[in-house]
Amino acid sequence: MSSRDTGASSVLAFDDLPPLARAAVPDHSTVYSSDLTLWRERMPGGFHWSGLVRRGNSLRIKTLGPRANVAALFYNFEDRGERYNMPDTLKSQSTACLRKGLVCYSDMGRVLCSVADSSIDWHDTIGGMTDASIAAERYGVKTYQEHRNAMHRNARDGFLTQLGKWGLGKRDLVPNANFFSKVEVDDGGNMLFAPDHCVEGDFVDLRFEMNTIVVLSTCQHRLDPNPIYEPTAVELVCWRSGTAGKDDACRLSMPENGRGFINTERYYL
Repeated sequence: MSSRDTGASSVLAFDDLPPLARAAVPDHSTVYSSDLTLWRERMPGGFHWSGLVRRGNSLRIKTLGPRANVAALFYNFEDRGERYNMPDTLKSQSTACLRKGLVCYSDMGRVLCSVADSSIDWHDTIGGMTDASIAAERYGVKTYQEHRNAMHRNARDGFLTQLGKWGLGKRDLVPNANFFSKVEVDDGGNMLFAPDHCVEGDFVDLRFEMNTIVVLSTCQHRLDPNPIYEPTAVELVCWRSGTAGKDDACRLSMPENGRGFINTERYYL
């Protein structure tokens, strides 16, 4: 957990929260239902997107083809200096990847979002993102001036385009998550990409515990050896779910997460 996190001795238990805070944290978060859908959008392969997902809403990302990759960054909407922290997320949960039951921590020890559900058990956290040089070397160069929307894109430039809309820039780029991709490390320290890790129809449900700026890119993974530029489209569905309840699996998966949720709920008192 971040050095700026409140210590365990100063953290309230769930039952010690004021009634106003407990009321904002229902005992049972709603499973996805089309009746509760707020909006739905198709995100083409190789594109980038950003938006505000409010506390108590969930975002389902669903693959529309095999070998998908969705690079993601998360920022506190109210205080954009607070953002997803990969090292804290991994060390506090003793993991090298994201999966159902885990959460994405900010650098303030708060839970930006929870992985409430997922059809696959490994989402990459260490593989990074493509940039212009990687994309040019692997796929060749296709510019907008010559090819319009058939241009070759990369995740880093896409992130910077979206971050600029929120008053953020290069200094705000941090290590990202890569949903639907799997990267393992062998005994020699080599990073190994699993090319057939996801199939069409795989999904991940991210439940947001804070008002969060979400930035996404559907460019191919940096370590994907496929020499052909063919990024996969995804569908985004947002619905009203509520936040993590008292008995939520993400909250109870480990003591550190219990403290992280309390830190988050105190922020909204």
